[in-house]
Amino acid sequence: MNAAAEQPKLDLKTLTAVIVTILSWGSAFAGIRAALAAYSPAHVALLRYGTASVALAVYAVVTGMKLPALKDVPGLAGIGLLGIAFYNVALNYGQTVVPAATASFLIASAPVWMAVIAYFLYNERLRMWGWVGSAVSFAGVAVIAMGRSGRLQVELHALIILSCALATAIYSLGQKRFLAKYSALQCTAYAIWFGTLCMLPLGSGVAAAVAAAPATATLSVLYIGIVPGALGYVTWSYALSRLPASVAGTFLYLVPAMALLTGWVWLREVPSPVSLVGGGLVLAGVVLVNQLGKGKR
Repeated sequence: MNAAAEQPKLDLKTLTAVIVTILSWGSAFAGIRAALAAYSPAHVALLRYGTASVALAVYAVVTGMKLPALKDVPGLAGIGLLGIAFYNVALNYGQTVVPAATASFLIASAPVWMAVIAYFLYNERLRMWGWVGSAVSFAGVAVIAMGRSGRLQVELHALIILSCALATAIYSLGQKRFLAKYSALQCTAYAIWFGTLCMLPLGSGVAAAVAAAPATATLSVLYIGIVPGALGYVTWSYALSRLPASVAGTFLYLVPAMALLTGWVWLREVPSPVSLVGGGLVLAGVVLVNQLGKGKR
């Protein structure tokens, strides 16, 4: 890893990339819910990243973007499979039941997963407050997972979305080593193309679904493909290339606020009090981990 890339560089370009990521990813949850009104979870994922793949392919042809080195293909394919294909199909399935803002709270636990994984894989130590923050965040996840129905029971759809938070943490950490060699846009394009290829077997009946869907649902798919999909992943990769993963991760706990706003404006969804309490615990835990819990490598 380039040592310079590990130093915080929150200049204007990096800050702009962070803001675009927060705004675009925050709107994705409402966009997914809108698209699911007419499409299956698999079709939403495939159409979304099919759109993103085409947009990135046009850019690649125009600019003469190089293909990745053969030795890097397995790693890039792996993060594409996990961070694009699995993440989006699973998230879409979870959001057939879980509201947009509640789903965003669960995904917001990703920085805690990043810190825990980095502790075991990269020997990035966590102080006492780091473990306390992890416990607080996981308590918030438990409140959401067990409390949405008003009964003490684990909700499958919430757990599925939680697995997406783990997937995005692995995706972000796995991408870091490639960002020392490729640009943010190249890393994003490679991951999205590989992820889309993995989703092609899920495309049965997609043409008929498009023909039958209302224009609003199809426009929602196009939006989440181009803005939160292609653009959001590019700006996130750029932020990761300029900031340590732990620092970049701190900004992700602003995404639920945007998701809450767009869910209310776009879908008139208001999360339950239990979900808000659980979400507050998740975000409090993330803040503790990232602000007070990090030790030295």
